[in-house]
Amino acid sequence: MKNRILIIAMIYFLMCPISLRSQTTLDLGSTVLTEREVAIGINVPWEILWGPDDHIWVTEKFGRVLRIEPTSGLTTTILDIANIIHVDSEPGLLGMTFHAEFESNPLVYLVYNYEQGFNIKERLVRYTWDGTSLINQEIILDNLDGGGIHNGSRLLFSMDGKILMTTGDVGSGNLSQDMSSPMGKLLRINPDGTIPEDNPDPSSYIWSYGHRNAQGLAYGPNDQLYSSEHGAQSSDEFNIIEKNRNYGWPNVQGECNTNVEMAFCEANNVKEPLIEFTPCVAVNGIEYYNHPAIPEWKGTMLMAVLGGFVQDARISVLRFNEDGTEIIGEDQFFDNYGRLRDLCINPHNGAVYFATNGNFYPSSGPNRIIEYRNLEYVPTSVPEALSTQNIQVTPNILSNSDVLQVVFSEGFKNGQYAIFNFDGSHMRQGKIHDLNMSIHIDNWASGSYFIKVESKKGIITKKFVVNN
Repeated sequence: MKNRILIIAMIYFLMCPISLRSQTTLDLGSTVLTEREVAIGINVPWEILWGPDDHIWVTEKFGRVLRIEPTSGLTTTILDIANIIHVDSEPGLLGMTFHAEFESNPLVYLVYNYEQGFNIKERLVRYTWDGTSLINQEIILDNLDGGGIHNGSRLLFSMDGKILMTTGDVGSGNLSQDMSSPMGKLLRINPDGTIPEDNPDPSSYIWSYGHRNAQGLAYGPNDQLYSSEHGAQSSDEFNIIEKNRNYGWPNVQGECNTNVEMAFCEANNVKEPLIEFTPCVAVNGIEYYNHPAIPEWKGTMLMAVLGGFVQDARISVLRFNEDGTEIIGEDQFFDNYGRLRDLCINPHNGAVYFATNGNFYPSSGPNRIIEYRNLEYVPTSVPEALSTQNIQVTPNILSNSDVLQVVFSEGFKNGQYAIFNFDGSHMRQGKIHDLNMSIHIDNWASGSYFIKVESKKGIITKKFVVNN
């Protein structure tokens, strides 16, 4: 068994040649993380998840679900519902989660917005994974209010096998305190769409309320549930979620610290945030990091931050007290990638992946999936299903040269390639007539570019830099 793992690891290494001189690193003290771009040109990634099949699954706001092999970056589209969703600055294809027993129930749950007459609506659906595509849409929860803003919606399977779904107030803060409305809430739903009998009200999906627009949801220390939530001009929140608790919106922003707020909090069982961020920084996806590969982050919550009024997009590393009931510190990293929407963690090697959303609201591209990994950590297990498709680009930094050498794996022969700059401008395209090609770049301006190659197997993208 050890020899088998060693052989797989060697294949992994050969497929991912490392050039330390051209890669960005992050020194945490005893651990150095190395950057690798997994995929480029994603169209506004909203949710990224590490799948039970050891691939990265991505929802694009404009209506596609992508499946990415993390070693090569081979990307395939497994669902395209662009024709049925409503997309604007905030509405679109949003949250995603896997059935808790995916191996025996290969079901994937999604939330998206759609049009009904002149109104924007939201629904929770599920699809069946057939090993190639997502098929057979089933509507689980329908006709929820949608809006041009504040639609939520993160999804998570609870520890006891229920669906947890955040909903936004769709721009009408009064809905968050209205117990007849599912908006501005955290909903708890049986996988078939019925209401769990042990919900606070057995006739309602509502688990907690008084939320504005929660877009992060994860378990953390001691299996406690946490959420990140967008505030208005002030008081983004990071909350510990408790059953049947009121989180205050719109009567309370952040902590109960004015006379009016304190009176409301006392009368309405309001739970204050563990930490708030003022001015708003636009907090987003969260993941609990508890892997030995990065000991400096073990036992922390990683939170993607889009950047708000002060444009401070980043990954925040939130540190807990011993029992997870307080935040005792925050460290900030990756503040030079623009708006960061979501992240996921490789359970084998502890690598962290995050999705970029450009530099400006609501998004600009090309959006990327980026990995940071401790290359010194040797995983105890390596996924067996490694893609045999890849491309190699040399040099990845061109200086005083106008020729890019590209080596393609066999599956891309007779496929197509295209080259773009990082503004999204199309630079060149052509047919892959040989597995080893020289591409002349004609003294292009200094900057970052990427090549996109496509065949029946899928798409792979690789970055290179021109430095004239």
